[in-house]
Amino acid sequence: MKKITTILTIFLFSGATFGQDNLGEVIGEVVEKGTTIPAYGAHIFINDNGAKYNALADADGRFRISAIPAGTYVVNIRYKGDTLEQRIIAEVPMDGFENLGVIHFYSDVLEIDVMDATYDRNAIRLIKGNLPVVTLTSEEIVRSPAKTNIKDLINSMSSDVRMTGDGELVFRGARKGDMLYLVDGVKTSTISNAPSSAIGRMMIYSGGLPAKYGDTMGGVVIMETKSYFDLYRGWEASQIRAGKM
Repeated sequence: MKKITTILTIFLFSGATFGQDNLGEVIGEVVEKGTTIPAYGAHIFINDNGAKYNALADADGRFRISAIPAGTYVVNIRYKGDTLEQRIIAEVPMDGFENLGVIHFYSDVLEIDVMDATYDRNAIRLIKGNLPVVTLTSEEIVRSPAKTNIKDLINSMSSDVRMTGDGELVFRGARKGDMLYLVDGVKTSTISNAPSSAIGRMMIYSGGLPAKYGDTMGGVVIMETKSYFDLYRGWEASQIRAGKM
């Protein structure tokens, strides 16, 4: 057990080395300012500390940027030699996509269609384009009363998870040992405690597992730790939202 704990500790604090296995996408549509004319050929891109993710808008103005590690990013758009001055923040989920909607391209003003949304904090959230799964962001983890114990935190995420008398977690009455954990993309059958400040996001699949997680009869807990780049992107996004960048 000591050996497993040591290995997991190494994984938790080396997010930048092992990378993230759970990728997402950014989709949307770009039209010319004040019109519904598609901005054909617009270059949509994300610069992430040396890595670049990009796409070109098609004849309908639509674009899709794939294979982006989950996290917060700044999306830039360049069209006909001009660059959108106000950058767009995208929250890319694990195994899902961020839909930016219709973006009206102005060189100095960004207009996005108005959308009303409500949510229930205790309800299961639907990741866009994927199965209903329970997720926790780093901000929600910090506010959780169970943040000091990783198993209590997982247990609090879903009623499909229960803790046995000996402290093990099981899904929906499945046998002990059928629960699969992924820490920064590395599979393990056990989980050790970790500082809540080191966790970037968590997600639980309690049924209908995607094929890449199909080697278990129980459920899957996915945990990604923070890297320096996650902290930097989060800081950059907060500065942009506050109008300081």
